[in-house]
Amino acid sequence: MVELERLREDHAAALLVFERENREYFARSVPDRGDAYFAGFPARHAALLAEQKAGLIHFHVVVDASGTLLGRVNLIADAEAAGRAELGYRIGERAAGRGVATAAVAEVCRLAASAYGLTALTAVTTRDNLASATVLERNGFAAVADIELVGRPGIRYERPLPPADGEGGLRAPWGEGAETAGSATAGA
Repeated sequence: MVELERLREDHAAALLVFERENREYFARSVPDRGDAYFAGFPARHAALLAEQKAGLIHFHVVVDASGTLLGRVNLIADAEAAGRAELGYRIGERAAGRGVATAAVAEVCRLAASAYGLTALTAVTTRDNLASATVLERNGFAAVADIELVGRPGIRYERPLPPADGEGGLRAPWGEGAETAGSATAGA
């Protein structure tokens, strides 16, 4: 079982360790964050928390039952379209292939509709990142466009979200329900 926790100040140290430990692993499938990311991590973390408080983003860490950080799942508001956000996620090498990404993405999709009032999510991945494409497709995302992603061939995915009450009723605004997080079972 994995759990999503909304990003907090006290996650900073564990998140920095996670990013450093997995830097080479991540760079195999997504562009490297670069040295400046790590050098400026404390300020970046504080800035993300401020954006989250303002309701512009919803960042989560993925932890196991013992509290070990396994990954992160993020939603960034689409400035062009109200009610939409872009999904991003990173699952560490030690947790890869165990259903953690599938479970975490499923849970953030549920939160996106029920707690954050979103109507649709988008996501992008490179064509050669088959694991990411599989996670998205297992979670109801459909490929909608070929794109270029940092100079590499990629795919844009979209997923409509059900109404928050499941019956077409009103949704909470993007920023409400901000303290909500949940859990999901890995292995899916």
